[in-house]
Amino acid sequence: MNLSRLLAERNAAGRPVRVGLIGAGKFGAMFLAQVPTTPGLEVSAIADLAPERARAACREVGWAEARIAATRFVEDGAGLAARDDVEVVVEATGNPTAGILHARAAIAAGKHIVMVNVEADVLAGPLLAAEARAAGVVYSLAYGDQPALTAELVDWARACGFTVVAAGKGTKYLPLYHAVTPDDVWSHYGLTPAEARAAGMNPQMFNSFLDGTKSAIEMAAIANATGLDVPEDGLGFPACGVDDLPLLLRPRAAGGVLQRAGMVEVVSSLERDGRPVFRDLRWGVYVVIEAPTPYAAACFRQYGLRTDPSGRYAAMYKPYHLIGLELNVSILSAALRGEPTGQPTGFRGDAVAVAKRALRAGERLDGEGGYTVWGKLLPAERSLALGALPIGLAHQVALVRDVAAGTVLRWSDVETPTGPAATARREMERAAR
Repeated sequence: MNLSRLLAERNAAGRPVRVGLIGAGKFGAMFLAQVPTTPGLEVSAIADLAPERARAACREVGWAEARIAATRFVEDGAGLAARDDVEVVVEATGNPTAGILHARAAIAAGKHIVMVNVEADVLAGPLLAAEARAAGVVYSLAYGDQPALTAELVDWARACGFTVVAAGKGTKYLPLYHAVTPDDVWSHYGLTPAEARAAGMNPQMFNSFLDGTKSAIEMAAIANATGLDVPEDGLGFPACGVDDLPLLLRPRAAGGVLQRAGMVEVVSSLERDGRPVFRDLRWGVYVVIEAPTPYAAACFRQYGLRTDPSGRYAAMYKPYHLIGLELNVSILSAALRGEPTGQPTGFRGDAVAVAKRALRAGERLDGEGGYTVWGKLLPAERSLALGALPIGLAHQVALVRDVAAGTVLRWSDVETPTGPAATARREMERAAR
């Protein structure tokens, strides 16, 4: 609350909030679409590996030529972070290695960083957030994306004095999706390959949403930001509509599906036989709360909340998320309040690589949404004990031994990953042990 007022005051004082955007893909373009209608917010520079593509994105979302001409377009994201006319850096590349490099460049330059790149956040976010806090700048999850919106609901519940029983998001899920590859992904979206190509849709990216990888990454981010626990053997994806959230997402001891209270979980918009769930939450986020007293439970009933039969468990949810169209909330919260919209506070959840099929020594992994592996959510403690390979590092590394289908890959199964992302990850793992 009050962000618009604080921004208006900055604008009236002639001190607009100046942003540098790294990555002008879909999320970045959606953010850019809101800039002309947000007085007091300016984009000083945009970094993209294809600057002309970034200019085209600005035109596509409605920027006037004068605004485009006043904006600096560059290729170097780290250089953008060091610019004097940038106060907040938005990292929206989706590349874990680039995200870690850009975040550290922003922190070193004393700039706030909004990490749209949840892949980088799950790979090394707890380390980056600690570095940002030490430097006196904000490291933030991106409002509009589901992790930050879920973290907001969890914060609301706790601030109101409720126990958080479960929190997470909805998605389209069936068990068979874990084996889907970019070759057959479009049939599950009701598209032909030609239709997808015409729309400029990336099959590997869209497959990461379908095969469970993106859900694992986002739930790890939520666990790391909120302190909620992670299911011991990964997400269960129960089929559940909004009316049944307090019935299913309660502890097993109370008749639900959770190991215990205080867990992250993703609900499916499909029944296991493929039928659509009634009043599904495919695009939204939720929190299940427990009434701390009989009086509070009575209030749930009096004010129309759908509860479980005991009346103790209820849910609040947001049915949609607008991703980049809502990103201003994170930017302004960092710049005007010095607060993140969700931030890792510990290493609690991890997204690890699992073989989609039998893999042979010498094969190269192709990462998130590809042909070889999918990402599974595990508790960080279990991931560390297994020596599990993070999904963010399972890209263009060769196997040194055969791996059976369905196996969690380990660091020892591949040639040792190198580079700044692997170094940062190892640093974070050492700190967590």
